[in-house]
Order: sequence, then structure tokens, then C-alpha cells
Amino acid sequence: MRTGIANFTLDYGKAPRWLIERMVKLGRIIGIAIVEEFGTEEFIKRLSDPVWFQSLGCVLAFDWNASGLTTTTMGALKEAFRGLEQEFGIYICGGKGKTSRKTPDEIFDWGLKIGLDENKGKRLIFASKAAAKVDSSLIQDGFQIYHHNFIFTHNGKWSVIQQGMNTIWQKARRYHWFGDLTLSDFVNEPHSGIASQAKLKQVLNLTSGHSEKNRVISTQLVDDRKNLVKDINLIQTFSNPTASLFENDGVKILNLTDNDFRTHRVVDEKINFESPHLKKSFDKIFTEQPKTFQDLMMIRGVGPKTIRALSLVAEIIYGAKPSYEDPARYSFAHGGKDHIPYPVDRQTYDKTIDIMGRAVRNAKNLSSKEKDGVQRRLAQIN
Repeated sequence: MRTGIANFTLDYGKAPRWLIERMVKLGRIIGIAIVEEFGTEEFIKRLSDPVWFQSLGCVLAFDWNASGLTTTTMGALKEAFRGLEQEFGIYICGGKGKTSRKTPDEIFDWGLKIGLDENKGKRLIFASKAAAKVDSSLIQDGFQIYHHNFIFTHNGKWSVIQQGMNTIWQKARRYHWFGDLTLSDFVNEPHSGIASQAKLKQVLNLTSGHSEKNRVISTQLVDDRKNLVKDINLIQTFSNPTASLFENDGVKILNLTDNDFRTHRVVDEKINFESPHLKKSFDKIFTEQPKTFQDLMMIRGVGPKTIRALSLVAEIIYGAKPSYEDPARYSFAHGGKDHIPYPVDRQTYDKTIDIMGRAVRNAKNLSSKEKDGVQRRLAQIN
């Protein structure tokens, strides 16, 4: 699997109609040229690369550092391939806002139209839902997913491009995935080639290999409702700054300050097990009794709060510390000649230019003037 993350300035408003029309036209020409030159699998694999995708958005002439590059570029590509899906074997589902929630239905509908095996269709729908769950619940970086695209081919190769927003920071973060029908593990180290304009100081990252013990114990916790409630209540009492010493089943426990918990600020976690939402979530977990952490994550209604509650108990009570390292790296585009944020990745840079350059040169229905313009923008990518 290949995935990635990128951060951007959160912007509002709509792109002008003339720009959208131009992006659709150019996106169709470049997309078709790439498919004809390199094949459908290479095209969607390239879309799953955050650097390559960013370059494509810039070539299509959208603002290089704006969150709208993601939504507009994918909207343009979806429109560009409309009516050509079966001819080129590329199916683009989902989009922004309410459209993102229709992704499973769109995958199902395409499956019927192209005669896709029912089990394959179910696996594609699962991949779409799992990618969204991972980036919203297992990587708790403060970004709420609002855009989700799922792109797949006849043979079951797929990519996910989704984006989250944080209105307080006025930032957006984009996540990329690439996989196929054989992929079964979505929770252990699914991300690589991650790019970002900003690296956060502390992110609960349950996809990290360092979080494996935490994931295992979190899953084991839901086998015993009574003890889990007891553990949560113990943490709530423990985090009470007014209680310096208390007893639990006859055992005296010293209440230390939160400074002793440099990774997980206990006093900031207010878990009310009896809250309607959390209680409903745990009721469903106890009923379904998931055998794996992935099964636990995929239970309907289990979100960041529930996952965080289990992770907290696993860490504080059972010593299973998860990773708090942001999986994003500060690496925008191909690096800089002054080594900021890092030296130019010449191999990636050259491959980006080669693929797009050849596609543009071989593109039909693109005037010499338009080709020159695209080549100039491609040369400016840094």
C-alpha cells in the first residue's frame, strides 16, 4: 500500500466557472494521455502519491497551497471521465460533503453496471469505509474528514483521496491510499511517503507499529464490561486534581499530577461512560465482541472518542503506551534547492516531469499554446 498526507491552508468559496471548465478539459486530456501511455493502474497509483497529485493540481492551474486544490482537482477529474469510465476502466466515486457519504452507493452501482463480482464489490466498499475510519479515528490529529474520493479499476486496484479540516487552525490535511482486493490489514503501518506543510507536536497515532500492544489490549478490554467500567472510573478518580490520595478496593493510590504523564494528559480526558453516545457505542461493542482491533474500529458508531477511551485505559492502567508521533512529515512537493524543507528528491522530481511531460506532448486536442502553458507550470513545480 502507498499512502500520504499533506497539509494546506483552509480556504472558502468556489472556483470560478471558467477555471473549472478549463480544469475539466485539461484533466481529461492529461488523464487519458497518461492512461494510454502508462495504463489505468499507473494513473490511479500516481493519484495516491501526495506529491504527484499536488503537481497535477498545480499543472491544472489551481492555487498550489489551498485546500481547494484537492476538492477542485478531484471534482474536475470526476467530471472529465464522466461517460468515459467503462472505456478507460476508471471509476471515480465520492466527493465533497454529502457526496462523500454516497461513495459506497456509487461503488455498488458501478459494480452492477460492469458486472463486478459481488464479493469484490463488498471488499471495495469496505476499503472505502476503512480508509475513512482510520484517518478519522486511529490518527487523531484534529482534522475532521469532509471530502472522500474512491477511485478503482476493473481489476480491483484502488486509491483513496480524502481531506479533513480544522476550522480553529484554518488548515486542511489530505490523506492518500493505494491498495487492491488482497489488502486485509488497514490498521498496522498503512502510511508511507507522507507529506505535510506542518508536523504536529502530539497526535494519537494508533496505526503506528509502536501502538500494537495498545491495539491488542484495547481489543481485549471489551471482553469484560465490568472491569472496563471499573478501569474508566479509576482513571476519572485518578485524574481528579482535588484528590491527592484515595482507595480502590482497599488499595491506597497516590494521585500524582498530570506532569508525570507527559504523553497522555489524563486531566484533559473527561470520559463519561454513562453519556448516551459513549454508552450506546460500548453497548454495541460488548454485543458484537470484536476479535481484532480492525473489527472493533469498523463497528458502526465507534468513533474517535470511543477509540481514545480504550487507548487511554490500555495505557494508564495496563502500561501499553501508544505512539504520539504525527505520521506526517514536513515535505512539500519535491524539496528545495536551498535544502528547505529538505534537499530536492531528484528521482521523484524527474519521474513527475517525465510522466506529465510525455502525457502532455502526446495529448490530443490540446493546442500548442496550451501545451506550452502546461509545460511552463510543470517546470515551476518545486
